[in-house]
Amino acid sequence: MSPTRYLTLALLLVGPTALAAATSGPANALTEPQGPAVSLAPNAAQTEAPSVAPCPQPRGTGDLGIVVERGTGSLLLIETSGNTALGRIEGLGDLSHASAAFSRDGRFAFIFGRDGGLSKVDLLVGKVVRRVMQAGNSIGGAISQNGKLVAVANYEPGGVRVFDAETLEQVADIPALYEDGKPASKVVGLVDAPGNRFVFSLWDGGEIWVADLTDPAKPAVTRHRGIGRQPYDDLITPDGRYYLAGLFGEDGLALLDLWHPEQGVRRVLPGYGRGEEPLPVYKMPHLEGWAVAGRRVFVPAIGRHEVLVIDMDTWAEVGRIPVAGQPVFVMARPDGRQIWVNFALPNNDRVQVIDAESLAVIHELKPGKAVLHLEFEPRGEEIWISVRDEDRVDVYDTQTFARLTRIPANKPSGIFLTDRAFRIGL
Repeated sequence: MSPTRYLTLALLLVGPTALAAATSGPANALTEPQGPAVSLAPNAAQTEAPSVAPCPQPRGTGDLGIVVERGTGSLLLIETSGNTALGRIEGLGDLSHASAAFSRDGRFAFIFGRDGGLSKVDLLVGKVVRRVMQAGNSIGGAISQNGKLVAVANYEPGGVRVFDAETLEQVADIPALYEDGKPASKVVGLVDAPGNRFVFSLWDGGEIWVADLTDPAKPAVTRHRGIGRQPYDDLITPDGRYYLAGLFGEDGLALLDLWHPEQGVRRVLPGYGRGEEPLPVYKMPHLEGWAVAGRRVFVPAIGRHEVLVIDMDTWAEVGRIPVAGQPVFVMARPDGRQIWVNFALPNNDRVQVIDAESLAVIHELKPGKAVLHLEFEPRGEEIWISVRDEDRVDVYDTQTFARLTRIPANKPSGIFLTDRAFRIGL
């Protein structure tokens, strides 16, 4: 970001006084209190609000978010109250398959770059405050329940590395060594779970590991072997209880109940292809992102133009929905009433909407070439859609399906809003 644009953005976000403090002091200057400490304990004698020097033009973070611009290794800083772009943050390396997690105050974004870079971005002042190259090739990450640890899943050299969320200093290294004489496995589907645990799958090893980071210096790892061939991605249910791994190497999914891990991993929807020859897979589907609506889970079928519906009480298939192509993201609106689906080539110009109750496709959109990602606003009234090959992000009304606005972006892919800070597994 140019100095002029940064100054304009910062003035808009935090005001001149706070900006002066931020730019003349340490990176966290804006977090310093502006007046005496305020007691929150009940006090019957206190009838007026305590006197605290106000922060000029204070700005919350609840409506902020970022759009990954993979073409330039930058982030577009956005806000969802007025659906506008506030500025651009540059210098983040290879973001060709980047994802993000947020600090619990929603101020900082942790960016997991494909080149192994881990960056900490201050959304309120619009700049990268810390960055480390932690591996050669990474594929996403997560932040711990207490907000103090950030974990990164790696393809090269494999395994998971864990960092202090404040300083980005490495605090743990968990090499995914699953068999003597073989290198560490690629790791996929890394999510946070209650109890300051991280759960992830081993693509090469066919295992699910649960790492308890209660003592970051001594991670306690529990291995679940033989879950199936090539787990490719995973989701954790919104309550943090069930971890579901999709299998690329065979039909089916692997389920781990984190309340009862002693029961081991069970297979869900074994052989859902029923012996049919699968269609070519042009893009690996994604599970992470919550496709849980009520007591149903909606997942993409590998090599099929179908969305599979699973009953969470029995973990049996209760439906399959024919759709326009190979599903990539299958996303539930926050109220659970709609499921939005995008597709791999050659149908990646469209999005279909499924009614979660009737399981019928009720609408189809054609935003443009290469729809890569979808992100609902926190209460679900609007959805942001990235259209990579047309260099823009669209915002749609989820009731009327009307397009509300278009925002230029450079080869946009992932869209991440700060409300993810308060949701398990995101």
